[in-house]
Amino acid sequence: MVSESTQSLLDSFLSSLEQYQNAMVSESTQSLLDSFLSSLEQYQNAMVSESTQSLLDSFWSSTRMLCLEQYQNAMVSESTQSLLDSFLSSLEQYQNAMVSESTQSLLDSFLSSLEHRKRREEKRREETRRDETRRDEKMESILLLIVLSHCLHNTECARCFQSVDQSSGRCEDELGEVEIDDCCQNRNYGYHDGAGVCHYCGPLVISQWSTWGQCSVLCGDGGRSRTRKCFGVPEPTRSDPKSPCHILNSFQTEPCNSTTCCSAVEWGEWSSWSECSVSCGGVGGVQQRRRVCLSEGEGCADTCVGDSSQSQACVVDKPCPVHGSWGTWGQWTQCSAPCVSGSDPPTRSRERDCDSPTPSSDTVPPGDSCPGENYDTASCTDLPNCPVDGGWGSYGPPDPCSVSCGEGLQLSIRQCDTPTPKYGGKPCAGPSTKTGVCNTPCPVHGGWTGWSIWSECSTSCIPEGGASTRTRHRSCTNPAPSLGGTPCTGDERETDHCVHLSHCAVNGGWGLWSSWSGCSVTCGAGLQRSVRHCDSPTPKHRGLPCPGALGAGSRTIACTTRTHCPVDGVWSDWTEWSACEFGGRSILCLTRAGTRDRSKQCLHRDYKGRHCPEDKQLETQGCYDVDACPLTGSWAGWGEWSPCKPSCETGSGKRSRRNRQRICNPDLSGYKPTIGKKRLEAHFSGDPLTDCGDLPDGEVDTEVQTCIIPACPSN
Repeated sequence: MVSESTQSLLDSFLSSLEQYQNAMVSESTQSLLDSFLSSLEQYQNAMVSESTQSLLDSFWSSTRMLCLEQYQNAMVSESTQSLLDSFLSSLEQYQNAMVSESTQSLLDSFLSSLEHRKRREEKRREETRRDETRRDEKMESILLLIVLSHCLHNTECARCFQSVDQSSGRCEDELGEVEIDDCCQNRNYGYHDGAGVCHYCGPLVISQWSTWGQCSVLCGDGGRSRTRKCFGVPEPTRSDPKSPCHILNSFQTEPCNSTTCCSAVEWGEWSSWSECSVSCGGVGGVQQRRRVCLSEGEGCADTCVGDSSQSQACVVDKPCPVHGSWGTWGQWTQCSAPCVSGSDPPTRSRERDCDSPTPSSDTVPPGDSCPGENYDTASCTDLPNCPVDGGWGSYGPPDPCSVSCGEGLQLSIRQCDTPTPKYGGKPCAGPSTKTGVCNTPCPVHGGWTGWSIWSECSTSCIPEGGASTRTRHRSCTNPAPSLGGTPCTGDERETDHCVHLSHCAVNGGWGLWSSWSGCSVTCGAGLQRSVRHCDSPTPKHRGLPCPGALGAGSRTIACTTRTHCPVDGVWSDWTEWSACEFGGRSILCLTRAGTRDRSKQCLHRDYKGRHCPEDKQLETQGCYDVDACPLTGSWAGWGEWSPCKPSCETGSGKRSRRNRQRICNPDLSGYKPTIGKKRLEAHFSGDPLTDCGDLPDGEVDTEVQTCIIPACPSN
């Protein structure tokens, strides 16, 4: 027999239990179960954060303790007790499985497979990029082989250049390997023969004289030389009498006098012997001494005869120091703890000895000790975490009353989170709830719990073209809707973009090569170009640029048009002046004026090239013919020195000389300075026989000078 108040309390509990059993199949509970199963699936897939796991554990712990508390505070039937025991046992099994070792192993395996899949995808993308690069390089090689195979079947192929330096005769700005005929369709081009000699495709050209070389001696009389070259089409041959290069003087020598004369040249005293090159060991070394060439002239330090240094053997009879060297490391010690507690993992250490070899102590100087430390420490990173036993937190505020109206039970809950049990630690001991009597209004409308903390972002950086997200959860259990109360409105899950992260680095990748451009020229040989851009993808956010050296985005091949370039005309040199005549009659040695003329031609114009630039093709002068005519004259200064002959040493032993003559100016006062009505300037044709009379005593009309000449060039 129980009191009326106790009976009322039991009726209220049984009513609550019946409502709970009926709610197991109601629509709102079904929705709650679906949400729970969804949360469970997310957890199994390791997609939820540690904070969400803690929230689920707390929810099931609260539910279990609530039913247990109601069971303990009421007298229920045996069948109801059995039903509750079965329900609580199922909850406990689920709760224990949430942190079991096998489940943790399953989660670790799943996360490892995700990481492996990510690395495999990155490796696949890198291999694709490398395959594209290798394919491009292979295509480039095939194109080069096509060109080379064409030239291998044609012995007239050569390296073609876009220009030739007409001072040095060097080919410049290489195009590539093409047939010689194709290269020389542009007369400005040149090519290399098999020996690497540059050939000019244009007409014969004689280069300017090079600058004079250094004098052959430092002091006194010597010689210096200069050169010029003849090249073009047809190929210049000095042995061919018909070649313009046959009569070309390509090498000149002139005397020179150098004032760098050295006097009073002698060696200074020897220095002391240096220290021996070895300092120990009783093995042979070397020591040296030096002396300096003393001279008064600038630049004369190399003119002394003899050696400026001497060497001799030396031996040092004392033992060499033995420098220490470390032996092998010893075994690692045991870790300082069997598991990891907190943020600092346990450590282990090992030692080594300076005995391979041991540094000597009986030598002067003693041997060096081993560098570095004789011990080494390392973190024990492969240990499990230490178990953390759970501890109860403070009781929370009381839950809503257990009944919708009248007197009921009010539940206060505390959490096992001070600390939360981890890594196999013991759960909290004792009940998690306490009850009190309450009067609860009805109905009970659903209320949201607070939001969980945000989960980890889905990626460590914001991927290109995508987003990194994080989530948080809440549940409609604060309180849960009951007795016809309205459910919570709104979402129980919220997603947010991780905009605080930096963008993921995007490494550059080469795009495809473009089609080959047209030939860069409309005649002769030119270049075709193909380009690619670093846009597949474009490097962003500190990503690496596309691989390859500068210029890897462009490639060229030589191309031919099979069309000859226009050859512009160039003026020839003037012809020699014609005989000076008047009306076709000779005026030799007469004071009667006549005329003479000379002409030039427009040469080499071909393939619709431009005519020679505007200029006179015929030139006429007024003249007097004085060739071999006897004239009086007067002595003037000296003329220019002739070139040295021969200009270089051929091995014949013939001496080289040059000369100059005193100038004998003819007296031309009997001739008018201008001619005819047009008052043309008078010119004199031929060399007169001028008599300047005898020179003053001691003077001569010709000087001869001996030349010191170098050996003739081998080519």
